[in-house]
Amino acid sequence: MTALAASDRSEGKRFIEVCNWKLPYEMPESVKEIRVYPCKPPLDCDVVIASLPSDIALESEAAFAAAGYPVISNSSAFRMHEDVPLVVPEVNPDHLQLIPAQRKNRGFDRGYLVTNPNCTTIGLVMALAPLDQAFGLEAVMMTSMQAISGAGYPGVASMDIIDNVMPYIGGEEEKCEEEPQKIMGRFAGARIEVAPFKVSAQCNRVPVQDGHLESVRVKLRGPATIDDVREALSGFRGQPQELKLYSAPERPIIVREEKDRPQTRLDRDAEKGMATVVGRIGKDTIFDFKFTLVSHNTIRGAAGAALLNAELLVAKKLL
Repeated sequence: MTALAASDRSEGKRFIEVCNWKLPYEMPESVKEIRVYPCKPPLDCDVVIASLPSDIALESEAAFAAAGYPVISNSSAFRMHEDVPLVVPEVNPDHLQLIPAQRKNRGFDRGYLVTNPNCTTIGLVMALAPLDQAFGLEAVMMTSMQAISGAGYPGVASMDIIDNVMPYIGGEEEKCEEEPQKIMGRFAGARIEVAPFKVSAQCNRVPVQDGHLESVRVKLRGPATIDDVREALSGFRGQPQELKLYSAPERPIIVREEKDRPQTRLDRDAEKGMATVVGRIGKDTIFDFKFTLVSHNTIRGAAGAALLNAELLVAKKLL
C-alpha cells in the first residue's frame, strides 16, 4: 500500500491515529505512519481498491477512474451498471472484456471500474456456477444466516442480536437475487446478457462473528444424480487456479461429506478464507437438489475478492 484515502475528518492524520484497530494481532509497523489523504485524485498509487458507502462511491470512484486510475470496488454503487464488470474470477473472467466499452461510454482514457459482488452473492455464485455449467440452472432458492461482521464495525447493536435472529438486512435480498444473473450471464460484446434463471432470497442476521451460511435449493435444466452434483462442485476450477494467482484457493469449492457440515466456525477459514465449503447435498422434494454452504464474508466476500480481482487484472495485462 503506497497511499491511503478516507473522509475529510481523517485527512492529514496518520493511520494509527484514525484507525480503531480490531484485528487479533498488532497493527503492522509498515502502515502505522501512512498519512491519510482525501478520497479524490491525485493519489500516489497505480490502482485504487475502494470500500466506500455507495453514495460516496458514486462520485469518488468515478473521479478516480476518469483521472486514469483502475478502480476495484467493493461498493454496490456501480455493480449493476451495464458497462461495469461484476467479477468473480473463477466464474466470469471474460466479463473484463467490458472495459473497452466502459472507457468508450464514459470517456475514460487509462482508468476503469471493476466491482466485487455482495459478500453473500459470492459464496452463492461459487456453488451455482459449476452446476450451471454442467446441467443448466432453472431456479434457485436461498436462505442466508449472515454474520454480524457483514454489517461493518460496530455493526448490529448487542441488545438487538444477542439471543436473536434478525430476519431483515436492508437491500441484501435484492442484491442476492439480481447479481448472480449478471455474474453468470453471457458476455455479448459491449454488454452482458443476463442468465435466464431466477433467484429467490431470504436474508437473516445471526449472532455469528464471521462466515455466512446459506441454505440453497436448485432446479436444474438437465438430469443429474447426487454424485454428479458432488463431482461438479468438488472438481470446479477456474482461471485463478490455472494461472496460480497468489490469493487463489487451490480448491475453490470444498465438499464435505459429514451430516453436520459445513459449520461457520469450523469451515469459514478453509483455504485461508477464500474457499466456499459445501455440504448436506441431497435430493429436494420441491426442487431437484438442496445443499448448505459457508463462505467467509470479510475475506472471500470483501477484501480477498478485491485482491484476487487485482491479481487477475495483472495476469491479463490490464493492470
